[in-house]
Amino acid sequence: MQETLFGIDLGGTKVECAVLPADHLTQPLSRCRRPTESPSGYEHILDQIVGVVEEAIQQSGASRPERVGLGTPGITDPDTGLMRGSNTQCLNGRPLVADLASRLGIEVVTANDANCFALAEATLGCAAGYPTVFGVILGTGVGGGIVMNGQVIGGRHDIAGEWGQIVIDPSQPPSPHGAHGTVEALIAGPALEAFYMSKTGQALALKEIATRAERAADPAAVETIERLIHYFAESIAVVINVLDPHAIVLGGGVGNIEALYGPATHERIVNKIFNDEFRAALLKPALGDSAGVFGAAMLLQ
Repeated sequence: MQETLFGIDLGGTKVECAVLPADHLTQPLSRCRRPTESPSGYEHILDQIVGVVEEAIQQSGASRPERVGLGTPGITDPDTGLMRGSNTQCLNGRPLVADLASRLGIEVVTANDANCFALAEATLGCAAGYPTVFGVILGTGVGGGIVMNGQVIGGRHDIAGEWGQIVIDPSQPPSPHGAHGTVEALIAGPALEAFYMSKTGQALALKEIATRAERAADPAAVETIERLIHYFAESIAVVINVLDPHAIVLGGGVGNIEALYGPATHERIVNKIFNDEFRAALLKPALGDSAGVFGAAMLLQ
């Protein structure tokens, strides 16, 4: 195994590379960031990734690695090697991993960013010690990752954990990926903000909507958070009935809403799962924005 692990977190707004000692994963030798600048296109994103890796090598003083771990929005199709399902549209249909490996002269090991988040929290973060962990991304999109005994589960199509695409209510609006009434279409941040606006005609950030709901002074805000709790419980119960994880970690901006951890959510989950009690831990993440890049590095272990 390499003495140092290089992890790359490719996000919609920034790309980060961290160099971690293999025996002290929480103590980076360097962390370098650059803006993704995705409107400038695919080739520019490649330039930014290569640039941040070269900067990290120089800054850390580490030897040039044989492999790097890469967390991406969307997935790399295991048969074609092409990206798909990415909110950064210019990546879709492109051989990102192969092109990056060619430019760097280094092997690239990749996983979806939600898988990297789940791996980091299951190993270094709030869910360390739990045998089975489901890591949830609840933000501008909805995704997830499964970690069993310290290993990411990808699946035949590399879509394991993508609970955001479960159809909950087909009568509801479509998601960005086409299907109507998916978890993502119902409880992603923009979907909840759009629901509030449909009730009030007012555009508010979800954080403010949640604050108003806590004060119980805004009926539309209360209804919006009630919608979140209802559909979250409905959809996470599907995951629990299939996977039965020991711990569920809620990441992303929507995951910061306190109501998701409250008794009303717990009661609704109990009513939907094939058990008399809901005993799994429902956890807030511990690693913050470090989870993605740490998890990408840990793909190399």
